[in-house]
Amino acid sequence: MSFIARNAAEYREVSALIARNPVEQFPDQIKAIAAEHRPSRMPFFRNFAQLPKDAATSPELLGQVYLVYQAAMHATRAAVYYMPHLDSPALRRRKLAIYVDDDGLRNGDTHHYQLTRAFKNIGAALPLGDEDFGSAEELCHRLDTTTAHFVRLTKKLYSRSLGPWCSVEVMSDDWMRGLADALAVHHPQVRAEPYFAECFDGHVEERHAEEALEVTSMVLKARPYLLEDTLHDAKTIAQALDGIWAQLDNIITSRH
Repeated sequence: MSFIARNAAEYREVSALIARNPVEQFPDQIKAIAAEHRPSRMPFFRNFAQLPKDAATSPELLGQVYLVYQAAMHATRAAVYYMPHLDSPALRRRKLAIYVDDDGLRNGDTHHYQLTRAFKNIGAALPLGDEDFGSAEELCHRLDTTTAHFVRLTKKLYSRSLGPWCSVEVMSDDWMRGLADALAVHHPQVRAEPYFAECFDGHVEERHAEEALEVTSMVLKARPYLLEDTLHDAKTIAQALDGIWAQLDNIITSRH
């Protein structure tokens, strides 16, 4: 709502308005999903930080962590190009700004390339080249079952509703900070990598979260019948993302 209730009667009036207009609750519902599935609560981040030095600096282990994480991130970056309901000129312009932040950085750089360099610079033996991250189905043949499921699901969900985009954007700052903190225990220089430093300094993920919620709320106000499916898909992608952190934890706990 655009105002704060000043007394009990006004609070009841506001609550009744929200009950009649559930779309007004959408941002809070997404934030509740994000809080329930907060990535940094998962054991992977803590367990990586606590790894013995020889394990945390193993090129092979770092390469396997890179493969799962980059594949999941690639899936979300590619899937935003298929998002529905953003076809008007104004919404296309806003969507383009998101694309530019991921794939149109200075001097032809992208978040994908930045992430590759970040892991390469801490000694990871990268199992795939950048351009091997292509179509979802081809990539899935080179992934474990859990990560392949996430990649396939992301393309499917992003193409049918805006809920997954909202969930991922609202959670992304949390997992990026969790990953940077975990890696930095053994690789302090990683915080200066553009993949992390530019996002944190520019509050990129927080801006994306605000934009996703605002744009999706606009769509839902015009098409309130989409709300239930949008929330369902937001929850589904959050659950699948839990699987990515669990898979990363399996990798590091089985190698030492």
